[in-house]
Amino acid sequence: MIANKHSELACWIALQRVPGIGPVTYQKLLQQYGNPQYILNNPGQITGFNDELVEKLRHPDWQQVEQDLLWLEQDNRYILTIEDERYPSLLKEITDPPCLLYVQGDVSLLNDWQLAIVGSRNPSPSGRNTAYDFAHYLAEGGLVVTSGLAMGIDAAAHKGALSKGKTIAVVATGLDRVYPAQHRQLAYDIVENGAMVSEFPLGTSPRPELFPRRNRIISGLSLGTLVVEAALKSGSLITARMAIEQSREVFAIPGSIHNPLSRGCHQLIRDGAKLVETAQDIIEELGALAGIKTPHEDTKDKTESTHEKDGDYQVLLNHLGFDPVAIDSLIENTGLTADAVSSMLLLLELEGEVESLPGSRYIRTGS
Repeated sequence: MIANKHSELACWIALQRVPGIGPVTYQKLLQQYGNPQYILNNPGQITGFNDELVEKLRHPDWQQVEQDLLWLEQDNRYILTIEDERYPSLLKEITDPPCLLYVQGDVSLLNDWQLAIVGSRNPSPSGRNTAYDFAHYLAEGGLVVTSGLAMGIDAAAHKGALSKGKTIAVVATGLDRVYPAQHRQLAYDIVENGAMVSEFPLGTSPRPELFPRRNRIISGLSLGTLVVEAALKSGSLITARMAIEQSREVFAIPGSIHNPLSRGCHQLIRDGAKLVETAQDIIEELGALAGIKTPHEDTKDKTESTHEKDGDYQVLLNHLGFDPVAIDSLIENTGLTADAVSSMLLLLELEGEVESLPGSRYIRTGS
């Protein structure tokens, strides 16, 4: 431990683990005293902070720091200080960036262009499918999809992105824990094909007050935030508000006026969020900045073969012509459920095979 005690990274970790030091206090200490080594080696010189905090600076938990450094010895594990060149540049721009980031997976993704996708933990089947399809399409276009590993929309977004590209999960626990526990396999898949990120030290358990802090990182890493479904009082709206405060784009998908999970999105749209009906809307907004490509732009036949073997898609396409057809008629004529038809129409529209018209009507595009 003696060798590690005076190392630069050990001091960064030790300072974070001092009780009472959050990101704002940490930043204030750095601004006044330069670096963690000086702060921990000269606690008697620290002024402007309460006596209790200064006393705690005299007794860092070096034993725990040693355990943190042992965790770091495994492959694809990183602890980034805010001064590390690999620290995500967009996140550094927010008013209260975390001074340390724990990362497991592909650390280079943190500086790739990202879109956050968030929403309800208990979405409708249609909302879940929408999140999956948008993430699938956008990841195929080159965006990294970032979310919070929660149940519902978050999980659907991660899975959709993994089907075609990369995803980042920002969590409100230490990276030695998975919350919710049902997402252990999903977390493993994300580490293998993306990255897990947390500002919280190892051993941190999920607590309600940690999730808003997690949310500012989700939006802070991203060019914009897409809200799929959200109630009026929800963590997703907190993420969207933080994105606005960080001068990032906010997108929202409208829904039925009878669905309480649409009300949060409608409120965001009233407040100035960009109304989104297709993933192309997001690509047009962010594409020039992020260099996003439209999937299948050079392979028009690819979408046709994608659904060639799927009987339900063929049934739906057989009932679509070049004259507008109402979605209610499609549901009645195909015998498919409303959620299934809505989901398939969304994916077909994303891939350019159908076009939506006013009044919930659709036509085939001929592509």
